Amino acid sequence: MYTEDDVRRLTWQCRRGMLELDVLLVPFMEQAFRDLAEDDQDRFVRLLDCEDQDLFVWFMQRGKAEDPDLQRMVDLILERVQPD
Repeated sequence: MYTEDDVRRLTWQCRRGMLELDVLLVPFMEQAFRDLAEDDQDRFVRLLDCEDQDLFVWFMQRGKAEDPDLQRMVDLILERVQPD
């Protein structure tokens, strides 16, 4: 279970300094993280440990994460921002 201190720390960690990542990660953290199942919360935290260059490639859909758990989180985040 993530405490409010954890959530604040993770929200700060979502600020990557690359606009393309910031506009995806920060709103997802603020709007969706608390509602995720604990397994998905853990996956999101793991995703934040990845290199910005890898995240950029995955979110711009120029490649896929080798780890299916990380790709699951990328897909979840993209589903929230893409129109139906």
